[in-house]
Amino acid sequence: MSALAPTLQAFFTERLIAQRQASPHTISAYRDTFRLLLVYTQQHTGIAAHKLDIEDLDATLIGAFLDHLEHVRGNTARTRNHRLAAIRSLFHYAALRHPEHAATIARVLAIPPKRHDRGIVNYLTEPEAAALLDAPDRSRWIGRRDHALMTLAIQTGLRVSELTALRCRDVNLAAAPHVQTLGKGRKERITPLTKQTADVLRTWMRERAGNPDDPLFPTSRGRPLSRDAVALRVAKHTATASLSCPTVATKAVTPHVLRHTTGMNLLHAGVDTSVIALWFGHESTEATQIYLHADMAIKERALARVTPIGVKPGRYRPADALLAFLEDL
Repeated sequence: MSALAPTLQAFFTERLIAQRQASPHTISAYRDTFRLLLVYTQQHTGIAAHKLDIEDLDATLIGAFLDHLEHVRGNTARTRNHRLAAIRSLFHYAALRHPEHAATIARVLAIPPKRHDRGIVNYLTEPEAAALLDAPDRSRWIGRRDHALMTLAIQTGLRVSELTALRCRDVNLAAAPHVQTLGKGRKERITPLTKQTADVLRTWMRERAGNPDDPLFPTSRGRPLSRDAVALRVAKHTATASLSCPTVATKAVTPHVLRHTTGMNLLHAGVDTSVIALWFGHESTEATQIYLHADMAIKERALARVTPIGVKPGRYRPADALLAFLEDL
């Protein structure tokens, strides 16, 4: 057996699981990266995965693998960078155990992440969010569950992994209603609930009638919903909501868009970005700057402050289309 196989195994068992106590989501993401990499390497070198050595995974092969992800598998540059981060993490670990491969490892670690465009954050307006919440058929159990789940998601901004991990014991509907979660980076946080959200959850939990350790939003068989299942349910209700609110159809609505909707709602309510960062469990306020970029109202107020003296504040409004046509003749 080559040096790569025991190093990769130790990387997962010692570094990720024992030392860093990485989340199951992180472990599965890293696992998928190396599974793709080993299959690609085996196909292009003809060497069985268990016989591959660190020298076989040189910078040239890693670069070709990253290009394969983009051009053959259709991954975005963001996904490409996530895969590269996992590979770099392994090679940082390998550098401590195998200094004899230092040259190969250094060249791999020198591969830079790919720059990519950052679009304006996608979120739902108030009418769009209302249409989405009205979409589930609440005459059915599944519809009532989906309505409660999306109501909680839009008000609290919980990540989809946090929503699916919720247990009945995590919801407190006493004098100060709140939900308790264990989020990214193993950070515990408590998010308050509005009266409307608390009422929806109170009704749902009476019907749910689960034990404290039971999932708050189960499947019809009582198991926790998966991330993919939540995404499919949101997509289904988005299609229904677009019938009553056509602008919903112009947006790619995912569970993370519901989280962005929460951020924009908090920003519009005048909540400081530092508080939004705490609300979302972010490490710093830098991650919440995307909401400032997407908020036209803030930019409008900034524009009004720099209006020249003697000029009436306001935005340019084009003339009547027909009159403008005649004037341009």
